[in-house]
Amino acid sequence: MSMDHAGRRARFSEALTAAGIDLAFCPPSGDLEYLTGFPRRMASFGNNEYANQWVAGALFRPGAEPVYVIPQGYAAFNLPGGIDGEVVAVANTDDAAAVFAGLLREHGGPRTVAVSARTFGATAVRILETLPEVHLVDLDTVLNPLRRVKSAAELDALERASLICDTVMAEITPRVAVGVTELEIAAEVDYLMRKHGGRTSSFDTGVFAMGPGDGRDASARVSANALVPGLGVSFDFGTVVDGYCSDFGRTVHLGEPGEEYRRVYDLVIAAQAAGMAAAVPGATAAEVHRVTRQVIVDAGYGDWFRHRTGHCIGLDTHERPFISEEDHTVLAEGMTFTIEPSIFWPGRVGARVEDLFVCTPNGARSLNRYHREMVVV
Repeated sequence: MSMDHAGRRARFSEALTAAGIDLAFCPPSGDLEYLTGFPRRMASFGNNEYANQWVAGALFRPGAEPVYVIPQGYAAFNLPGGIDGEVVAVANTDDAAAVFAGLLREHGGPRTVAVSARTFGATAVRILETLPEVHLVDLDTVLNPLRRVKSAAELDALERASLICDTVMAEITPRVAVGVTELEIAAEVDYLMRKHGGRTSSFDTGVFAMGPGDGRDASARVSANALVPGLGVSFDFGTVVDGYCSDFGRTVHLGEPGEEYRRVYDLVIAAQAAGMAAAVPGATAAEVHRVTRQVIVDAGYGDWFRHRTGHCIGLDTHERPFISEEDHTVLAEGMTFTIEPSIFWPGRVGARVEDLFVCTPNGARSLNRYHREMVVV
C-alpha cells in the first residue's frame, strides 16, 4: 500500500491555518517523512555532523507545497536520486544563514513560525535572529494529532514490522541455552530482523536475564554474561518496515521455574489483558495505564512495575500520547500503541510481555500474533 502524502499535507495545511501558523519547519525526521516521504538515514549513536547541517529540512506555508532546503553533504549520500518538488540547494561554501533568512522573509515574513520537535537549536536561533519579532511555537501540537490515527497503509506497515518480530522470537527461542551469552543472542536477534526484511533495529535490542540470587537489574539491557539455569531471559526488540517501527517483548525461562516466577509471569499476562480490554475509543491513556498497573499492584508487586504501561508508535518508536499516568489524552479508533507490563525485582524475578496494538471499539487488537504462553527451555 502507498502512503497518501498529498492528503496528509492538505490536512496539515488546514491545521496550520486553524492554528494561526504562517510557516513551519521540519528537519529530516518522522514528521518530514510523514508529510512528504522524505527519507531518513538509519539512526546512529550521536550526531553525524556536516557543513550547514542545521539548515536541512523543509519549509511549509499553508496552501503551498513544501520548499526543501538541502545542504550539499546531505544530498550527496542521502538523496542520490534527488527529490521531487522545489529544492533550494546549499553548497558547503554558501552562506547558509543568508539563504535561510531569504526563505524566511519571502512573502513579507511570517508572524508565527512552528518548528518540529527534532529541529536543531541552531535552526531555532537563526529563525529568531532573522525574525526577532516572530512568535516561535512547537509544531508537535499541530502535527502529532494528525499522526496519531493510522491509515490502512500505515497499519499494514506496522503489522509487517510486528510479524517480523514474531518470526524472530520463534527462531531465537531454541537458541536460548545455558552457556550462551546475552550478547550473542542479541546479535542474532538483530541479524534475524534484517534477514527477514527489517530495515534496521528500531531501538537498541535488549536481552537480560534476571532471577533468584542474581542482583542484575533490567536497566542493564544486555551483557556479555553467559546464561545460567534458574533465570528468566527477557527480550525487548523491534524493527522498521517502510519507515514504521515495531516494539515487542517476551520472557523465556531457563530450566524449570519456581512458584514465584510462575505467579509473576501470569500476572504480567493478566495485566496486559486488562489493558487490552480497557483500551477502547473514549478511554484515556492514563485510564489504560491505571487498569493495567492495578493487576500487579493488587498482587503486591506494584513497586516492581517501575515504568509506564506503554506508548504510541509509528514512524517513531515512542510517540505521544504515552500510556502513562500523566497522559490524559483520549484514545481514538486507529491509534497504535504498546502495552508492556513487567515485574523486574533484582535478585528475585524478572518477566515482561509486550505487543503492538491498534485501538478498536472492542478493545486493543494485537498486531503481533506470537503466543503469550509460558516458555521454558
